[in-house]
Amino acid sequence: MTEIEGDEHAVEVLTAFRALLREICARRGVRIAKWLGDGVMLVCVETSPLLASILELHHVVRTVSSPAQAVSIRSGVASGYVILMEGDDYIGHCVNVASRLCDLAQPGEALASPAVIDHLPRWGLTVTLRDVVLRGVENPVAASVIAMPGAGESDSLDPICGVPLSAETAEETAEDHRGRVVLFCSPGCLDTWERRPPHPRSTAEVRETAG
Repeated sequence: MTEIEGDEHAVEVLTAFRALLREICARRGVRIAKWLGDGVMLVCVETSPLLASILELHHVVRTVSSPAQAVSIRSGVASGYVILMEGDDYIGHCVNVASRLCDLAQPGEALASPAVIDHLPRWGLTVTLRDVVLRGVENPVAASVIAMPGAGESDSLDPICGVPLSAETAEETAEDHRGRVVLFCSPGCLDTWERRPPHPRSTAEVRETAG
């Protein structure tokens, strides 16, 4: 990208990518351990928020028009025990597996180790399962491509992150000021929605109430 479109455009794309990821991770309780040039290491004590962050990132980059769309997102996810080294880096077998899965993933693909699949959110799914050979790892590793299902005609969008949801796949629900059911993909999105300023009633609603 720097060669074809110039350094300034590359910086613009990376800035948009980092801003998007910061917003997603802050809302879902995922820590950005360190930036790796045009990549990033994410860590989380719980697996589900991390998987939800990965799926949302891929969804937004694929569907929302922004400079970050110029980046072909690839992700690798694994879980296990790690050692925190000097307060700013993580060392461990699962770190190596996640990194190698990311290297192996195709553009737009998220590869996950079997240990994390049971923690997928209701609106996530396993697309394929295959054994892969990873550089620096002695034995082949099973890896699943994880993704979001296509939006159905009756699906609603999470008002915070835009993830398409049905009553069956929503993790949380609430009622808006009109008494309509609102679907959310996670407690974090529900909390963000509840903390927003109250929705002002329209002029038509005020007139109807006065009448």
